Amino acid sequence: MKAIHYINQFFAGIGGEEKADQTPVFHDKLIGCSMMLNAMCKPDIEVTNTIVCGDNYITNHTEEALKEIFAFLDTKEFGIFFAGPAFMAGRYGVGCGIICKAVAERYHVPVITSMNEENPGVEEYKASAYIFKGGRKATFMKADVTPMAAFAKKIAKGEELLPAAQEGYFPRGIRMEIPEPNGVMAADRVIDMLLKKINGEPFQTELIIPSMEKIPPAAPLKDLSKATIALVSSSGVVPVDNPDRIQSASAQKWGKYNIADRDNLPEGVYKTIHAGFDPAAMCAVPDRGIPLDAMRYFEKQGKIGKVYDWFYVTVGTGTTQAFAAKFGREIAKELHEAGVDAVILTST
Repeated sequence: MKAIHYINQFFAGIGGEEKADQTPVFHDKLIGCSMMLNAMCKPDIEVTNTIVCGDNYITNHTEEALKEIFAFLDTKEFGIFFAGPAFMAGRYGVGCGIICKAVAERYHVPVITSMNEENPGVEEYKASAYIFKGGRKATFMKADVTPMAAFAKKIAKGEELLPAAQEGYFPRGIRMEIPEPNGVMAADRVIDMLLKKINGEPFQTELIIPSMEKIPPAAPLKDLSKATIALVSSSGVVPVDNPDRIQSASAQKWGKYNIADRDNLPEGVYKTIHAGFDPAAMCAVPDRGIPLDAMRYFEKQGKIGKVYDWFYVTVGTGTTQAFAAKFGREIAKELHEAGVDAVILTST
């Protein structure tokens, strides 16, 4: 069986953020991690081609990118399509999800990728592809490619595919009736689970119901012209010396900085430390990340009562949900105690 592999500009060796707008490039020889994938897939599968596309291009120009990629794939014979691994790289994960979903719908072949559980591509595309649970960064490359290749070989050999929990990919929301291997009736199995639960013993339910946190919306402001508004951001805009040493990716802290005597954030006094995009434009105009200039305008116009004297900031790229939730609780506590009425939350 033949397969084709999709990777981004970074893992193709083209470049980093400065090459994120790279249009699709098609290789008749394997490059980058495609060579490792091919070695692991042999002898059952041959990876014949590598497709490369910039993370920005596939996400911002999806229709054009897919048109170019389809024109290439229409000329190729393949029975499996791979993408990634994408680790915790958000745009890469979304790009892998976009191409996997499109290929599955057009060519009706299995599509396989890998992402860390924190990657936004998981939630959006896990129903459309086999997304294996991966590591946080590229040092997990071999560990993440291994289950992708092993699963593809099972498909190629026509072996029985086990449920998601056993194979190692994220559940796709597909429920199937599977006979109990030992023939134990459902009534007996549920009593067995109940007894284990009563006795505090571990057990595995046969019907997993996702638990989603519900956040009730805040009440609307009664009078915006009298409200104190705070600026909170994941843009990474900080004083040029980054006094709190906030990490440029996978942040584990946040900072707050006084703006009581400022109408804007000047270049050379503030900058962004964010590692998830080209920082040049935001370093030139830091208000693009922390819109103090616009808020001062509305304050002077009487549209809002007051801009809070401090802004709060961290970096979003690679930051885990656990840390993000922790930051949110800590910042919200401070703002609530300070009597702030609302927050403008800017991202990138």
